[in-house]
Amino acid sequence: MNPEPLTVAVVGATGVVGKTMIRVLMEREFPMRELRLLASGRSAGTVVSVDGRSFEVAEATPEALAGVDIALFSAGSDVSRQLAPLAAAGGTTVIDNSAAWRMDPGVPLVVSQVNPDDLAWHEGIVANPNCSTMQLVPVLMALRDSVGLERVVVDTYQSVSGTGAEAIAELEAQIRAHVAGAPKEARVYPHPIAFNALPEIDVFLDDGYTKEERKVIEESRKILHLPDLRVSCTAVRVPVLVGHSEAVHVETRRPISPEEARERFAAVPGVVVVDDPGAHRYPIATLAAGRDEIFVGRVRRDPSVPDGRGLAFWVVADNLRKGAATNAVELAEILVERGWVRRASARAAETEAVTGSRT
Repeated sequence: MNPEPLTVAVVGATGVVGKTMIRVLMEREFPMRELRLLASGRSAGTVVSVDGRSFEVAEATPEALAGVDIALFSAGSDVSRQLAPLAAAGGTTVIDNSAAWRMDPGVPLVVSQVNPDDLAWHEGIVANPNCSTMQLVPVLMALRDSVGLERVVVDTYQSVSGTGAEAIAELEAQIRAHVAGAPKEARVYPHPIAFNALPEIDVFLDDGYTKEERKVIEESRKILHLPDLRVSCTAVRVPVLVGHSEAVHVETRRPISPEEARERFAAVPGVVVVDDPGAHRYPIATLAAGRDEIFVGRVRRDPSVPDGRGLAFWVVADNLRKGAATNAVELAEILVERGWVRRASARAAETEAVTGSRT
C-alpha cells in the first residue's frame, strides 16, 4: 500500500545541501503532493533547477510553512532556532540539518541505520547529525554491538563543499590562479585552501578544540547512546570538492581481528567495505562522490593497543548526500513508514473545510 502523499518543504533550498535534498527526494520518489522551496527573502522569486526540473523559491516564513507535513531544514542555526519551533507548533515535523537542536536533550539526533527508534519520541523536531559524525557512527555501531567500544580517535579530512558554494568557487578560483601564476586569494578560509590542509573547521574553543571537533565528539556519544565514550577528534579542511575522509583508531573492550571487523562493517546497511591495498583498492573521495554508501577500508590492527583490542581504518562518504541530504530523506521515510508524521496538511484542510462551512 502506497503512503498518502504529503506536503513537503525544503528550507534553504538555494544552498548546496538544499539542492541535494530536492534531488534526493525526487530520486527516491518520496510521496509528495506538493513540494515548497523556501529560502531567505533575498532569494525569494529565484528559480532552482534540479535534474531538469525548475522550482520557484518563496521566502521562508511561518506562513509559508503552514500546512507542511515534513520540512527539511538546511538554512543554518539561526533560521532553525527561529522557524523550526513555530513550524512544529503548527503541526509540521521538522528534520533540521543545522547544529541548533542536535544536543538538545528533548530532540532526537538520528542516523537512519543506527538509532531510528529514537524518532518515536520526537515532539516536532528531529536533528540531522554533522556530516563527519554521520559517516562515522554506523561503523562504530558495528563495533559497539559486537565487541564494545572504549576509545575512539578520529581525524577528519573534509571537503570544501561542507562549507558551501562559495568555498567550492574559491577552491576553483585558487586553482586557476595557481595555473596562471597569479596570487591565490582567500576569503572563505583564513588561508588558501588550494594545495593546502587547514586544521581549522569552525571556531576554536577555550580548550583548543574547534567547534567542529566537539560536534563529532558529543554527537557520536548521543547517537550511540554511549555518554561516557572516550572520543578525540582533529578536523582538517582539504582541497577536495565533495567527500569527507576519516582516519579512525578504535580501542575495543574485547579483541577483534581485522577480518571479523570487515564482516561486521559489511553487515551494516549502507556500508561498503573496499579493502584490497595490494591492488590499490581503498575508499577515496572520488569513489564516494554522488553515492549514498559509506565506504570503509584500510582495516588493520592498531599495535599500540594491547591484547588485540585496537583497530585502525579509513572511512569515506559523500558529505552532501549521506552526510546531510540522504539521511534527512531517509529519516522522513522512516517517519512515514512508522506513522510518526503529524500530517499538518490534513489538519489544515480540515480546518479550512470547517471554516468554509461556517461562512
